[in-house]
Amino acid sequence: MTGGLDIERPGALLGYLRATERIGPDEEPAITVLGGGVSNRVVLVERATGEAWVVKQALAKLRVPVDWFSPPERIHREALGLRWLAKLAPPDTTTPLLFEDHDEHLLGMAAVPTPHANWKTMLLAGRLARDQVDQFARLLGTIHRLSHERRAEVEPPFADRGFFESLRLEPYYGYAATQVAEAAPFLTDLVAATLTRRDTLVHGDYSPKNVLVHRGRLVLLDHEVMHFGDPGFDLGFALTHLLAKAHHLPDHRADFADAANGLWSVYRDTVGDPPWADGLEARAVRHTLGCLLARVAGRSPLEYLTPDERGRQRGAVVGMLAGPPLTVPALVDRFVDRIDRPEK
Repeated sequence: MTGGLDIERPGALLGYLRATERIGPDEEPAITVLGGGVSNRVVLVERATGEAWVVKQALAKLRVPVDWFSPPERIHREALGLRWLAKLAPPDTTTPLLFEDHDEHLLGMAAVPTPHANWKTMLLAGRLARDQVDQFARLLGTIHRLSHERRAEVEPPFADRGFFESLRLEPYYGYAATQVAEAAPFLTDLVAATLTRRDTLVHGDYSPKNVLVHRGRLVLLDHEVMHFGDPGFDLGFALTHLLAKAHHLPDHRADFADAANGLWSVYRDTVGDPPWADGLEARAVRHTLGCLLARVAGRSPLEYLTPDERGRQRGAVVGMLAGPPLTVPALVDRFVDRIDRPEK
């Protein structure tokens, strides 16, 4: 089959699954369109056998108000990521890859068993469990540490960073630089510095929205921008989501601030003190500042922040760019202080 399949049309997907003999000619699985975020179509297929799949297809034009394009071939980077995470990540923290189609730019993977909940949804409801933050940190640290130890095998297939540039560096740092003139030098330097690093496998989308919680255990999803590069980006991306929620949920602000510090502490203990981590904390701080700004002024702003919160977050970050903190605890303290007292 060649091009044109839309898996969000149940009849079309059913025909495709039958034609490719992934299911029997008379089989009638239940097909449910899931929320695929801005960049993919995502569908749940539930078979009478009890087996459940998630079928995912990359979009060429992302579903955001501004024009944002990325080649749909990135779905095959995600398939590659699933294959390698099965070797690098702790057991049961990722989903097994079942099939891949290079013509229709889709893949099938095992569905996370039910019941499960999206971690972002849980966090926005104030359901913050420190054990889950620790799991989040250890999972990232394990991927970074083991991928560096096996870099001779891991780096070559993940050497290309085109998808990361089109889906992260340009829409986050590059676009934000055009919207916040006073931050442009900082963001431009951050992009250049990021591209000089080739230290570990980088997930590139290490966010609570890409985590499902099943029986208390975190399962990581969405690996389409994985590459070999700067682990500081993953740390900054992850810390941003905890700090943005500290901002958005004032009743839980102290807990989310503590969680941000805890994430860094557990991550650091997981990776140890290898040479590649020299200077990593300061880079993680800079990426956190860049991502905090990008999520209010980039192409993909955090949808749960109000206009007032976006303005306050922008001001808090811009106020720190002239002399960025050097440690994660210092960053957390200064960000929370500026959110509490935005006139500073």
